[in-house]
Amino acid sequence: MAAMDDVRASSAWVAARSAHVVVDSSGIEKAVEEIQDSIPKVKWDFEGIHYFDNGPLTVQYLFVLDALNFCFWPGRISFEPIYEAEYEGIRTEGILGEGNLLLNNGVIKGGRLGRLGHQARQDKDLSYDHLALGLKEALQNDKSVFDSDRLQKITGPQLRELLKWPRPLPLENERVRLLHEVGLELERSFEGKASKLVESCGKSAANLVALVTRHFPGFRDHSVYKGHQVFLYKRAQIFAADLWGAFEGQGYGEFNDISSITIFADYIVPAVLRQLGVLRYSSDLASIIEANREIGSGSEEEVELRACSIYAVEKMRELLSKKSGNQVLSVELDLWLWSFGIQCQSLQTP
Repeated sequence: MAAMDDVRASSAWVAARSAHVVVDSSGIEKAVEEIQDSIPKVKWDFEGIHYFDNGPLTVQYLFVLDALNFCFWPGRISFEPIYEAEYEGIRTEGILGEGNLLLNNGVIKGGRLGRLGHQARQDKDLSYDHLALGLKEALQNDKSVFDSDRLQKITGPQLRELLKWPRPLPLENERVRLLHEVGLELERSFEGKASKLVESCGKSAANLVALVTRHFPGFRDHSVYKGHQVFLYKRAQIFAADLWGAFEGQGYGEFNDISSITIFADYIVPAVLRQLGVLRYSSDLASIIEANREIGSGSEEEVELRACSIYAVEKMRELLSKKSGNQVLSVELDLWLWSFGIQCQSLQTP
């Protein structure tokens, strides 16, 4: 549990010292009262965009997908609204990506865009949906496309071709580097198969997160905050959650400690928590949001938004479990928060 203990402990450390984001205890209690009867069970692939064959190839697909699951925005970086997070007339208030952050008016520059669905995507933008579906179709056309030796040799143009993408991908060189890293380490330590990586974790999601972050540096989602190491491990945790959801807690998705996984600090989660009264922002941070200014990766504001979101939802989960007498999983809360963010009328900007 060490990896997940690090995530919880370091998030709590940040929350106790945060200058820009405050976790409101009374807000947590009110939010729990409001939502305790409305948390959905996780239904994986409700969009119908993922590959699944109930076997090792699905594991390979998910690992490749989650290695690339970051930073979605057009090839040319601009400060125009590149993705108005509008779904059935609803717009979000702010966004948070794993790399950089833009806020207000639903401008998205990073994170898991796919949950907005196909109808919300602008053709000029690379989205999570496009990535998941493109990799799915590539695998359906060629079952060896994600073999470890081929991953080690893939080029930017080849990746674009797989995704049917007409121009350089956002952070294309980094995505290619990560695929090389995945292919090399899978070959070196796990017989070239992500399924062997999963089998090595002993049916422990926490062990899987630790294994992934130990062997694959590209999954080490760390930051330094006021001289203290902060562990977030977003994509490593998403990999465990994807396996659990895809295989419905069986086979490669069977984990005896799925409750150890936290939420995945995503770009919409802080906006939802703020709307619920769980998070409060300083006047400086609120001004940044209103001015639609960028918050850099690793900045105090970005780390506080992500860490305080994790800490706050852990407190919500504990209270929900206590009130209901049943175990509440963070992966279920993550889905609920996302769906709230794209459906709640009060998240519309004035």
